Amino acid sequence: MADQELKTVLAAKAGKTLRLTMNRPQVHNAFNAAMIRELAVAFDQAKKDSDVRLVVLTGAGESFCAGADLNWMREIIHYSYEQNLRESRELAELMHAIYALPKPTIARINGAVIGGGTGLFSACDIVIASDRAKFGLSEVKIGLVPAAIGPYVIRRIGESAARELFLTGERFDARRALEIGLVNKVVPHEALDAKVEEVVRLLLSSGPEALAKCKELLQRVPAISLEEAKGYTAEMIAGLRVSPEGQEGMAAFLEKRKPKWVKD
Repeated sequence: MADQELKTVLAAKAGKTLRLTMNRPQVHNAFNAAMIRELAVAFDQAKKDSDVRLVVLTGAGESFCAGADLNWMREIIHYSYEQNLRESRELAELMHAIYALPKPTIARINGAVIGGGTGLFSACDIVIASDRAKFGLSEVKIGLVPAAIGPYVIRRIGESAARELFLTGERFDARRALEIGLVNKVVPHEALDAKVEEVVRLLLSSGPEALAKCKELLQRVPAISLEEAKGYTAEMIAGLRVSPEGQEGMAAFLEKRKPKWVKD
């Protein structure tokens, strides 16, 4: 995945990790149609690249993402309903692509996150924030709502907190974000990269197929009945036990050695 293929996103591989950096620091990494499409391309390529085992998403400069770009908003205010629907669907598809990626995703929150930027990291698996980060779901202040991002934010923080933050549009700090479950960890700004790397190492020590199946389990089980879950989960674990990865993992555990994927 060459950086020159993308103009608003930097893609850099280090070992088995792909780091995607939203690269519009002059506008605090606010997204426009181009960035939405390039992020979609980058995540699709990450899905297809067998050398990539996890993705870290972050922002260049002092901010993670300031939501929708003002210049883009000056354009879309003149769009028809059909034009708005097309671009809104692209954002919704991107959110789902991040959420459903069969590889772990870490959001590295290096600074301010406003509006739609909250959706980008809410669709990730693990969110690690600097103590300097600031947050806000302020769409209602301009007569809009956090629609495409809503399903992922609500899944993270629950209905009670979502009602408060969606309706008031208030700004809040990293401590509050941690309290409501919007982020998983908050660390001193200077320790952010070290904490991200610590979590990367933890993820890379796990079986790639097992991680993909974990994500499938997390996505599917809440949407099915307990009756359906019985068969689904039994079939999943039985299949993993006889799979090459499962066989290797169990053998490594019993033989008190590291499994082969750790040596990649």
